[in-house]
Amino acid sequence: MKKTKIGILPMLFMAIVLGAVIGSFAPDVVMRLLNSFSSTFGQFIKFFVPFIVIGLVTPAIAETGKGAGKMLLVTMGIAYISTMFSGLFAFGVAKTAFPHIISGSLGELSVTRAFPAYFTLEIPPLMGITTALSIAFIFGLSMVALDTPNLKHAFDETRNVVTLTIRKMFMPLLPIYILAVIADITASGKLSIVGGGCVAIMVTALCVTTSVLIVQYVVAGAIAGCNPFKALWNMLPAYLTGWGCCSSAATLPVTLRQTRKNGVSDKVTDLVIPLCSNVHLAGSMANMVVYTAGFIVLGGGTIQIGQYAEFMFMLSVIAVASPGIPGGVVLASAAIAESVLGFTPERYALVIATYMALDGMGTACNLTGDGAIAITVDRFMGRTRAKD
Repeated sequence: MKKTKIGILPMLFMAIVLGAVIGSFAPDVVMRLLNSFSSTFGQFIKFFVPFIVIGLVTPAIAETGKGAGKMLLVTMGIAYISTMFSGLFAFGVAKTAFPHIISGSLGELSVTRAFPAYFTLEIPPLMGITTALSIAFIFGLSMVALDTPNLKHAFDETRNVVTLTIRKMFMPLLPIYILAVIADITASGKLSIVGGGCVAIMVTALCVTTSVLIVQYVVAGAIAGCNPFKALWNMLPAYLTGWGCCSSAATLPVTLRQTRKNGVSDKVTDLVIPLCSNVHLAGSMANMVVYTAGFIVLGGGTIQIGQYAEFMFMLSVIAVASPGIPGGVVLASAAIAESVLGFTPERYALVIATYMALDGMGTACNLTGDGAIAITVDRFMGRTRAKD
């Protein structure tokens, strides 16, 4: 009999639903075992992501040839424009809506239960993301300028190792990882944070990030001559994975696959997606602006464009290496939120608690938007696409 293969999208839905069910009823021992798996798998993710960057970006640059430098500049330019547009759009929405829909004082946000892992296998990465990107740029561009067939062959084989690991390890274990994360969020009581005055902030953030994605794909579709809504639908598995595991790093294999499904060439996909997973922060930027602005208004203050222009610029630099880590952006932003926006550590702790409750929202927007950038870069690099 022919074996039926379950697609990634149904698997993700099943993982999210089962995670919520298990988190509602499972005893502590089950939750601690699940957290042991998720924490160890998370350690492996952080260890392996630099190899994904080197293994995919380096040969992609080399194969691009003389156009590699241009592709890098185009990609980073579009990513920065997208990130800043997202922040400015979020500020406009917050400035207009929050004074009318938010009232009352700040309430307490707390996590009622905790389920510490029985064990966590520490797997420290050999290098940071920025180091891996630097290595990829240096070796990739050098292979373009020099005749280095042996070096190119070595990086081609590195890419094969990375691709095999993604296909045979990441993809089968990813639904279990998402199940464990969702179960912990449910069982620990973090979902209760959506109550009270924080509901308006979270709903606003969801509306803003969704609007940003629609704009990104409409623009990409207009430039590339493809159906933007079909392209956005094809990225849904990546969106759900990002929401579930709250990590661009963990979602990178899914984003790569779905971007190729949108017809983007392999050389553009292998360069743009790993690069954008670290430098494209549209969803995180929008969420940080909405959440901080919401808590300023909740505290009786007003939000000013001058403060937020400085905040967004500094965030776009400081948070470059943090999207691969769940909650990395909000934690990396603490210092500038306190120095630029005037948050006290106690007040910013409320931002962290609320942000972390739906951290996957920003991650999902980031990496889904990466697919729109890949479509745009593919067109800018001279590839013609058939209209859908």
